[in-house]
Amino acid sequence: MSEKVLKVDIENQAALLTLNRPEIMNSFNFEMLYALRDAVENIRFNSDVRVVIITGAGEKAFCAGADLKERITLTPMEVKKFIYTIRTLFSSIENLNKPVIAAVNGVALGGGTELTLAADIRIASLTATMGLTEARLAIIPGAGGTQRLPRFIGRGKAKELIFTGRRVDAKEALEIGLVNKICEPAVLMNEAKAMAAMICECGPIAIEQAKYAINVGLETDLATGLAIESNAYWITIPSEDRLEGLAAFKEKRKPVYKGK
Repeated sequence: MSEKVLKVDIENQAALLTLNRPEIMNSFNFEMLYALRDAVENIRFNSDVRVVIITGAGEKAFCAGADLKERITLTPMEVKKFIYTIRTLFSSIENLNKPVIAAVNGVALGGGTELTLAADIRIASLTATMGLTEARLAIIPGAGGTQRLPRFIGRGKAKELIFTGRRVDAKEALEIGLVNKICEPAVLMNEAKAMAAMICECGPIAIEQAKYAINVGLETDLATGLAIESNAYWITIPSEDRLEGLAAFKEKRKPVYKGK
């Protein structure tokens, strides 16, 4: 993994992944995709990490999408490889066994917005600008945008934004349900870390199973979704954490969950 294009910091059970190409608005090239892929897979099996925060370096951009200077040098087959890599990566992030928070600190366009859609929670700075602008380059969103955006904001609004390539500011993003929360730029990371800390207070097995039940269950009918929820609940019953939660409640103290 290259520290040059991706910074990884782990503190208080939270992994902070910072896209680090601020000179070109943290845009994706192959090197950054591979670095992010490796970091996510390492985190998947790191029991010391319970939540992930993804943000961009600098004050201007979260991620402006693909590095078009690199893209123009790629052959059609290399472009296919890029799209396959980024789509697979974002699905891996969406299905990570830990919650992912996108701290959107500025411009998030194309693949940048698609990355936020793969996260579980989105907190945006008031300076953030988001949009799926690919149609303006005569292509379409290729990292999940045509599928995830309608599920978030509805079919009609998603079609409007994708067909026009229009950008939305933070306030509109909140109004249409594209982000969970907006805040002043100076407190964005504090807000993201506070959210991460709240998640870390909960049982990690429960969080993992809740995420799985939501993600998988929503893609099925209600009866199947309820069965998925039931099976996910059963996994929590024999855990040490569940007994710790009950003991802490009885003893009027904070529980200490170990993910066991």
